[in-house]
Amino acid sequence: MRQEDPVATSAEADAMRRAVALSARALGATAPNPVVGCVILDAAGRVAGEGWHQRAGGPHAEVHALLAAGERARGGTALVTLEPCNHTGRTGPCAQALIEAGVARVVYAVADPSPVASGGARTLRDAGLDVAGGLLADEAAAVNTAWLTSVRRGRPHVRWKYAATLDGRIAAADGSSRWITSSEARADVHRLRAEADAVVVGSGTLLADDPHLAVRGIDGVTQPLRVVVDTRARTTAGARVLDDAAPTLIAVGEDADTAHLAGVDVVRLPYAPQGRGIDVAALLAELLARGVRAVLLEGGPTLAGAFVAAGYVDAVTAYLAPALLGAGPAALDGGGISTIAQALRLDVTGVDRLGPDLRLTAVPVAAAAAVVSAAAPADVPTAPQES
Repeated sequence: MRQEDPVATSAEADAMRRAVALSARALGATAPNPVVGCVILDAAGRVAGEGWHQRAGGPHAEVHALLAAGERARGGTALVTLEPCNHTGRTGPCAQALIEAGVARVVYAVADPSPVASGGARTLRDAGLDVAGGLLADEAAAVNTAWLTSVRRGRPHVRWKYAATLDGRIAAADGSSRWITSSEARADVHRLRAEADAVVVGSGTLLADDPHLAVRGIDGVTQPLRVVVDTRARTTAGARVLDDAAPTLIAVGEDADTAHLAGVDVVRLPYAPQGRGIDVAALLAELLARGVRAVLLEGGPTLAGAFVAAGYVDAVTAYLAPALLGAGPAALDGGGISTIAQALRLDVTGVDRLGPDLRLTAVPVAAAAAVVSAAAPADVPTAPQES
């Protein structure tokens, strides 16, 4: 059930919209914490300060905004994209910071579903502040969807990205695939990587393309963890993914021979209960334990099929080139789908042109129907933010 937007002034709505935009600046940099933005209005409704949570362990958005506002925060209003936290971790509780700053009103977008940090709204009300929740909740939740997924479902959010021709081919019949899409589309992939905590590929992609997987062309980025799902440990010591440009994890089967990968971060995982390869649920649990909240799946059709079959694809970004190949591998292999009735139906949320190509963004219909909102309860409360 979606929480209704509170009664808000136009200045408050504008300030919350700004707070949402500020929160997006830290995508890919705050895990295991959420991304949060905050704008402080003074008693006259003018912007006094703003800030966003920039990294785990650093000051929260409210603290940055309060420092910028100074004494102008007294008697003013704080607009925050996530309910102010109510616990002490590596930083103090934001609810208490707002109270001590003399803020009179707090409006938040999304209620905090984590069992440790929630309760800030109640603390603020008990201190006599005017508190309202739900303003621009959908917009704020969309930016914070990876963290919300991790708290509510107990696993990282997974975005599957692929590039294909209009007839659905990700490579030609001879295996060649560079380059299906344009430089504009490839640059956008680096944006997706920069917003992720981990980039995941399979051994097939690694052996065929020897990808680097690090983010290029974006300054000041926090490099995501590069993850290779390599059941039989076929990664060679000279693979580009093993350089020092970004951290790398090789996920292998329980009994794989990894003698040639000395010094490499390797994790042994159980095999899938049915079918081939590593258990996808075990892989996501390992990544969650390592602080990963947003996964960008760049694997080939086999690995994508394993994620789809397990029900672990939360969003799809497809780059479609205006070209036809007629033969070659398709973007998805299997996925547990054998009849049209089993098709994974998607709700298209965006279509954009990038050079000659189209970028299509979609989410599974079931996920689109379950609107992430401030009133939604946690499905599986786990792994709250560190602060």
